[in-house]
Amino acid sequence: MGGPRSEEELSLFDPSFLLGLDFFRSPANFNPRISAAVPGETWLKVRPLQTGDYHRGFLQILSQLTKVGDVSLTQFINRFAQMRASGDYYVTVIVDTRYDKIIGSATLVLERKFIHGCGTRGRLEDVVVDDTYRGKQLGKLIVVTVTLLAEHLGCYKMSLDCKDKLIPFYKSIGYALEPGNANTMNIRYEGGMIIANRTGGTNKPDDTEPS
Repeated sequence: MGGPRSEEELSLFDPSFLLGLDFFRSPANFNPRISAAVPGETWLKVRPLQTGDYHRGFLQILSQLTKVGDVSLTQFINRFAQMRASGDYYVTVIVDTRYDKIIGSATLVLERKFIHGCGTRGRLEDVVVDDTYRGKQLGKLIVVTVTLLAEHLGCYKMSLDCKDKLIPFYKSIGYALEPGNANTMNIRYEGGMIIANRTGGTNKPDDTEPS
């Protein structure tokens, strides 16, 4: 896989952030022990998203997770530049260097707040690993990597939304459901329409409002 990449590639963030993460701080159990610096197989590499990853199948791996759409190279580069300039997006990928191919990805998004002393909350987004690479602990590896990265960057907590069937997986690596706050609520904007959606909880209406 791959294509022409004549210019020097840019990384979305400093790759040294990943190499210095202490995986012994995570409650996740790896067997055998692996980390972002030593991901197991010699042909695996964990690193930040790069500009050339458009040609390495980054969008194709995301399409295993959700609808991506027809994204041109120009659109990809422009969005990459916006994310890099903001300093709040940490898209981390796993590469099979034998084929120069992206096989996994997860994103840490920083939410800068006034609460918690102008603290920063991390959000875990867009976690995906190619199904053909099962059995190598790569899903656990990519999630723990960005979770530790959030701590390294000073986040006071890390949050995520997931399907019910994935709750045991995330619990096994240290995440916990918050009592009384286990709902995900969305309003989607599609084709000029506002489409309400809610998952979790019950459908029974109540008279409470956020304060």
